[in-house]
Amino acid sequence: MSLASRISALASRVGLEVKTKIDATHPGLARAWVCFGYVGNQIVVRSSHNVASVTRTAAGRYRVTFATAMPDSNYCWTALARSSTNSGTQRIAIVRSSTDQKTAQYVDISCATTAASFDDSSEINLTVFR
Repeated sequence: MSLASRISALASRVGLEVKTKIDATHPGLARAWVCFGYVGNQIVVRSSHNVASVTRTAAGRYRVTFATAMPDSNYCWTALARSSTNSGTQRIAIVRSSTDQKTAQYVDISCATTAASFDDSSEINLTVFR
């Protein structure tokens, strides 16, 4: 058996082993994600996975509804927002206010300026892990 054949066989075995360890239930995989923004007075969803809808509830405030609900509300989410202008005015995804909700069916997220006033962004990226 040549060295190339041995390396090929080893790579094949490694691939099979990894395939049995990582599947759709692995906790390191995102359960939902979405790239959206508020452009031209409407929500624009550019791409998503396991997201049924994004609704603007107020300036800089959004509700993301999952296509398939999470098992419970004990999930982790992270989001990033793009600045709406090139003037240095930053937008950030911030911790929810006390009126926002996080349920198995949806999560409310907020986007704000660095002065902490709610404001929209042309691009917000949300990822949910469970």
